[in-house]
Amino acid sequence: MSSDPKALAAQNKKRFQEVWPRIADELTGYLKSLNMPANAIEWFSKNLDYNTPGGKLNRGISVVDTAELLLGHQLEGEEYYRVALLGWCVELLQAFFLVSDDIMDSSITRRSQPCWYLVKDINIKPISNVGMIAINDAFMLEGSIYHLLKTHFRKESYYVDLLELFHDTTFLTEIGQLIDLITAPEDNVDLSQFSLERHQLIVIYKTAFYSFYLPVALAMYYVGLSDKKYHDQAKSILIPLGEYFQVQDDFLDCFGTPEQIGKIGTDIMDNKCGWPINTALKIANPEQRKILDDNYGRKNHECEARVKKLFNELDIASIYATYEQGSYEKITGLINQIDETPGSNGIGMKKDVYTSFLYKIYKRTK
Repeated sequence: MSSDPKALAAQNKKRFQEVWPRIADELTGYLKSLNMPANAIEWFSKNLDYNTPGGKLNRGISVVDTAELLLGHQLEGEEYYRVALLGWCVELLQAFFLVSDDIMDSSITRRSQPCWYLVKDINIKPISNVGMIAINDAFMLEGSIYHLLKTHFRKESYYVDLLELFHDTTFLTEIGQLIDLITAPEDNVDLSQFSLERHQLIVIYKTAFYSFYLPVALAMYYVGLSDKKYHDQAKSILIPLGEYFQVQDDFLDCFGTPEQIGKIGTDIMDNKCGWPINTALKIANPEQRKILDDNYGRKNHECEARVKKLFNELDIASIYATYEQGSYEKITGLINQIDETPGSNGIGMKKDVYTSFLYKIYKRTK
């Protein structure tokens, strides 16, 4: 294995990706065992491969990374497969959310390709286009999680913990999605609905639980760290970490260049309830507030430019820098309080689990 962090990350991602075909075969094999028609099996296979393995895979890989840190050795063979399978369950959950989210938001592209519901010429007789079949496809992506868990973990003492973790995280994320949808609809701009408190709620429930706590908690259950005290401590660190990550994302969307972040930021025109607009609303005077009311959430580049100009006048970048440093110090302080004493099974929590997350995102620029 390479000692270079970037090369090591690439190796870990490649190893994780190599597991996917076996998992996809397991899932389509289940449909075959039920004597489902060939066109249904082909459709499910395309749904799985189009929507699950194409992202960064950070959430899924984090399950493996965390388990290896806690166990103190690299996973091999079937042990690696089982932990990677838990990681792919997180990626299936992400796929379920994204397919659904794209329909709700009327999005056009996802991961540089058409959103699944807009895929044309799928040509699985007698269907030409995916369309609203994507709603059922999203349900099948979610259902795949529980089929895999039952197949591989039903006999484990922590099986119910895994089930509850996925069910609870899914529901919390859906609650966050609801708050987001009713706070910031693209076709009805009402900044009186915005606040930093509302933004924090959306971020914690829509992003932090499934992106940060879920992968670590899965690894904890796998290695035998089931005690509530470990999980409460994990949440106390990972939820603020997830909040910090999303504030970064919001800031970079407004202030990062396309070359830097790999996309053209659209949060201002899309009426997103992001950190920059909520920070601006908190400190704007009445004249500045009117500029925000008149220009935010408009599908117009001149309006967007006025909002960005005001963000610069309000020095949102400096406020963000202060926020970032404060978040880093707060999270570092929480990590330093961790007791790494091993439990009765010889395994304890390790600070490296959290510092590895923090170092990946602190002062990131993309």
